[in-house]
Amino acid sequence: MTTISIPRSAVRKKELVAVPRDEYEAYIAWLKRVKSLRTFDPSPSEKKALKKARKNLSSGKYLTVDEIEREVGITR
Repeated sequence: MTTISIPRSAVRKKELVAVPRDEYEAYIAWLKRVKSLRTFDPSPSEKKALKKARKNLSSGKYLTVDEIEREVGITR
């Protein structure tokens, strides 16, 4: 039987997770790929527009894609 000693500092912080090495390495590789992707950092005007759009959505002031297509005259 294998015995493992866990440092008290890891136990106190409650941040200890045991996973197989191959899964950990796959996670680290995935994390590197995700971090390398560009992220959306909105400008102040874009933040304002997003806030307004969310408010309109929650109050029901929006059009569906089908409604827009009918208004514009697009047929599929």
